[in-house]
Amino acid sequence: MASSILTILVFLPVAGALAMLFLPKERPGQFKWVALGTTGLQLLFALWLLASFDRSTADMQFTALASWIPTFNINYHVGIDGLSMPLVFLTALLSFLSIVTSWNITKAPRGYFSLFLLLDAGMMGVFVSLDFFLFYVFWEVMLLPMYFLIGMWGGPQRQYAAIKFFLYTLFGSVLMLLAMLALYFYTDPHTFSIITLIEQARTIDEQLWGIDMRILIWLALFIGFAIKVPIFPFHTWLPLAHVEAPTAVSVILAGVLLKMGIYGLLRISFPFFPVETIGFAYLIALLGVINIIWGAANAIAQTDLKRMVAYSSVSHMGIVLLGMAAVVSMNRGGAEAGINGAVLQMFNHGIITAMLFMLVGILYDQAHHRYIVYPDDYEDESLRGQLGFGGLATHLPVYSAFVALAFFAGLGLPALSAFVSELMCFIGGFSTFRTLTIIGTIGILLNATYFLRAYQKIFMGPANEKWAGLVDISRREIAMLVPLAVLVFWLGLYPAPALDIISVTMGNLLDIFEAAAAQMAGQ
Repeated sequence: MASSILTILVFLPVAGALAMLFLPKERPGQFKWVALGTTGLQLLFALWLLASFDRSTADMQFTALASWIPTFNINYHVGIDGLSMPLVFLTALLSFLSIVTSWNITKAPRGYFSLFLLLDAGMMGVFVSLDFFLFYVFWEVMLLPMYFLIGMWGGPQRQYAAIKFFLYTLFGSVLMLLAMLALYFYTDPHTFSIITLIEQARTIDEQLWGIDMRILIWLALFIGFAIKVPIFPFHTWLPLAHVEAPTAVSVILAGVLLKMGIYGLLRISFPFFPVETIGFAYLIALLGVINIIWGAANAIAQTDLKRMVAYSSVSHMGIVLLGMAAVVSMNRGGAEAGINGAVLQMFNHGIITAMLFMLVGILYDQAHHRYIVYPDDYEDESLRGQLGFGGLATHLPVYSAFVALAFFAGLGLPALSAFVSELMCFIGGFSTFRTLTIIGTIGILLNATYFLRAYQKIFMGPANEKWAGLVDISRREIAMLVPLAVLVFWLGLYPAPALDIISVTMGNLLDIFEAAAAQMAGQ
């Protein structure tokens, strides 16, 4: 089973989607049960994988290798290490919970749940691929399901949001394709193997337009991955996509898809071109700080709760970038703190932002609006100032408690998961980019501002009796939030097991950068 477990994780959702084609449409409720069973079984396999994972080695585990297109030396090659293991588990967990979140979907359920399973397969495939061509195929597989999920089941501006998402992502994919082809043709023998390219990519000694080819490839890859993160100024597709997407799709978009850009940088760009990464490290840190401040400042300005959470993701991804840039630190302890914190923050942000979007969706399903402060220019003058929530804690105490937990976790309160990972990112950043890190810590204050402001406006103060009829959180909704809440507390109080998974693999990446720095010093 060990050699086929990753293949099962990737293609089990595909099997579930295909099974739906043979089910009669007269019983629409069966589609969600098939999706729930498929993702539930996938989660069980992911838990077995997590329990069986060897934390003491940086080698790829549970690998499977088969020739796919031998003419071009393209293989089906999958495996995981300490970088991909947390993201594989996160994908399985959030996919299962997203199906629970989607339980009330009634519009074309066969199409919705089958597309969701195909999206799940694409995400899982990216995190386990060890062949760049296979990686690219899975990367593109995600594009169409996400486009249709937003464009068909989203909000009023769903078509514009879907097209904008598609075009931005496709632009990044084109640059990634060019970089992949360059890597293939400039290595001898030609290969798409990620493991082999880690050794060979840095030996490319060609120029194009008078510019070192390694720099051009690094830039193409960086922009391709930066769009997915998203990094300023490629972030403008994200808030609209989040706001228009259905709740479960927003959960996956923020919880998993944003992490794929960071994963691509750490899996491909950084180890392939350590010398070029060292040269661009300050730029990465600078863009990270811009993300932190810009995202948080925009979040403060929002009146829509879902849009506020979307901009908060831009800000928190900036913290990850700052931690990643610490790989160039001459202080090994600082570099380890930064890179390990960045990977842990990816996971922590995934579970926290999933909670946030689920909670926003729960409120919207009943109230049919998400306004923190109802806009003064609302089109219906008779409703201006009347629909603000206020005092919801009186009517919805359990729901309010979950929101408080998610908000405090998001702003990085000690004893909750994000505190540990954000602190490590700032430690790593301070070891190398002190001025930028000092500026970046302003984001902590800004994060507290928009979270506390939103909580005060919606849940505190006198109750608006217009919303007295809202019903508190249901047992199904509690069931989908409790696993995430447990992880928030567990990783906040005892992050060692997660760091044990990450640290050995990231230590191997730091060894690559130390060797590159020594090579640069000797030249």
